[in-house]
Amino acid sequence: MKAHAPILVQSLVRLTATLAALATLGQADAAKIPDKVTFTEHVAPLLFENCSRCHRPGEVAPFSLLNFEDAKKRGKQIVEVTGTRFMPPWHADHGHVEYSNERRLTDDQIALLAAWHKQGMPEGNPAKLPAIPKFTEGWQLGKPDLIVKMPEPYEVSAEGRDIYWNFVLPLNLPEDKWVRAVEFRPSARKVVHHALYYLDTKGQARKFDELDPKPGYNGMKRSNGEFESLGGWAVGGEPLMLPPELAWRFPTNSDLVLQTHFHPSGKIEHETSTVGIYFATKPPSRKFTTLQLPPLFGRLSGLDIPAGATSYTLKDSFVTPIDLEAFSVTPHAHYLARTFLLTATLPDGKKQTLLKISNWDFNWQEDCAFKDRIRLPKGTLIESTITYDNSAGNPNNPSQPPKPVRWGPMTTDEMGAITLSVIPARDEQLAELRQSKRNHTIDLFIDRAQEDTRRRQQIQPMLALFDKNKNGKLDTEERPALRGFLEMSGMLKGLDDGF
Repeated sequence: MKAHAPILVQSLVRLTATLAALATLGQADAAKIPDKVTFTEHVAPLLFENCSRCHRPGEVAPFSLLNFEDAKKRGKQIVEVTGTRFMPPWHADHGHVEYSNERRLTDDQIALLAAWHKQGMPEGNPAKLPAIPKFTEGWQLGKPDLIVKMPEPYEVSAEGRDIYWNFVLPLNLPEDKWVRAVEFRPSARKVVHHALYYLDTKGQARKFDELDPKPGYNGMKRSNGEFESLGGWAVGGEPLMLPPELAWRFPTNSDLVLQTHFHPSGKIEHETSTVGIYFATKPPSRKFTTLQLPPLFGRLSGLDIPAGATSYTLKDSFVTPIDLEAFSVTPHAHYLARTFLLTATLPDGKKQTLLKISNWDFNWQEDCAFKDRIRLPKGTLIESTITYDNSAGNPNNPSQPPKPVRWGPMTTDEMGAITLSVIPARDEQLAELRQSKRNHTIDLFIDRAQEDTRRRQQIQPMLALFDKNKNGKLDTEERPALRGFLEMSGMLKGLDDGF
């Protein structure tokens, strides 16, 4: 449970920001604001386009904004949260790269909402009200081609540690299918933090499920590396369609596996997840993969944040071995994360920001789709930087007073990564990219083993064996031989994340 003091600090900060925003909004843009701002003519179009996707019955938002009465009732709140840009929720900084799914009101639109509230929130001529958006009930991406559901509910305890649990959803496909999107719908939103999707084509997950008396099977110590990764959903995230030329292949004998992260809410909840599958109309013409920095959500990066640290930094870098096109980027961390930065330095020295987040929000995590593909030629240096604030001054800190935090899967632990979705310039080069990514992960394992006193004793004989020049470290030319040895030894079991 969070202490009251940080929450009060956060409230004061928001209030100050709100007052400052309201003091300036509407002044510089006054000439662009109509003398009479009405709901039907000016406000409804903004709400319908930017808010109603979530603010409608059955969706994640706590209230609806589909009519004048609902909007007027929340008028003051609408002005406050849009004035501080707390809503619409979008945390990637503006002005570095354009995203196709960015939810952002212009300064003029925010000023228009403020003027409507100041003028008493008039309704206006009903004849000028635009048509209420048509949504498929229960789905963000429209009606799915296939809907699968957990065969029985899973009981989440009222208290205790976070839970990771796997659920097997048989697809029962009559023929092989190509898939462009997966949409996850939790039934107990208060306790579901995130879910990762996997495709099992060998029936292995069903065997695990049969051995466990509960619905599904324990996922706490499973990487699910034997399955194909299909991405996932986290609190606040919205599903995205893959670009038209991309798709996943779902064979007839495949099952969907959900690895779901629960955190108890104080009362017993029952979760019955539903998943919508959206088929592609034709086979894909291109292949794709992901590049995650650091890999395994930072598990090999020695994440160890001291109590009181205000700017602890986690970094990683990777040089592209082939020409790539990036089409989306996804950040992930827990409560202590504050900033994210992903940059690409091209071979000609030009540097481009792919993602910058100045104020991370653990409770709203999403994919950011680039408006235009970003070319990353062979030899591009990609660098990720994530900072953490483990001080009492961080209103999101779950521990008061702060305590040291290390890498771990629980929400009160920490992790961190930025995942870039990429398309190889030539399909036949995908294997080269995957091997380069795996080499990068193994190198991090080697570096971490040398730093970790508990592992160093175990790995020291190997380091000495492969340190051919006896300089006390593994140089670039010495690493391939050790990588191969580690692969054969079985020491890397659990590090495979679908490369």
